[in-house]
Amino acid sequence: MAALPYVPALVLAAGGGRRLGGRPKALIRYRDRPLLEHALAVVRAGGCERTLAVLGAAAEQVRATADTGNCLLVDNPDWASGMGSSLRAGLAALPAGADAVLVMLVDTPGVTPAAVARLLAAHRAGAELAAAAYDGRRGHPVLIGARHFAEAAAGATGDAGARALLAAHAPDVRLVECGDVAVPDDLDTPADLARWTDRQNSRSCAPDVPLVSP
Repeated sequence: MAALPYVPALVLAAGGGRRLGGRPKALIRYRDRPLLEHALAVVRAGGCERTLAVLGAAAEQVRATADTGNCLLVDNPDWASGMGSSLRAGLAALPAGADAVLVMLVDTPGVTPAAVARLLAAHRAGAELAAAAYDGRRGHPVLIGARHFAEAAAGATGDAGARALLAAHAPDVRLVECGDVAVPDDLDTPADLARWTDRQNSRSCAPDVPLVSP
């Protein structure tokens, strides 16, 4: 039996949460734990055995507070310039031999292990570029095949992340519908956070997943 592709997860968790009162997004509490712990648990439960997380704002506090298990923590001193610098830092730190990477944003608590698993399945079926879709609209997370790593890094500027890469190869991006198993909303403002706080115990929220460490 052929070995499964090696697809680590890269969680972008460097944001300073300026519109959330300056609280680093990695440490915003969700279901009684930091968002970073939740995101790492989701990608692991979805099938990513190796995980990396890019830290920026309050990096030392995040290291001291969040239980990240065996996740490789990557510092991005240029985090304030935007998400692009975090994507570049994460891609540069990927372990040798990675066939692809699953890129996850720390502030998307509605993404579920089922959505992660669907993207990994799309890659096993031949997709080199894939993105979760919600009612047909591209969202997060995204999967980038190894042959696109250099181009993804070159195009990651400001807050664009992988946008330039996905736009340049739009016909080749496999959209994987996840609207039935996940919610795409991110947490940018106090209103966003309040909405998610109100929904934490509702059926529309992402199901809880185990902590990274036993």
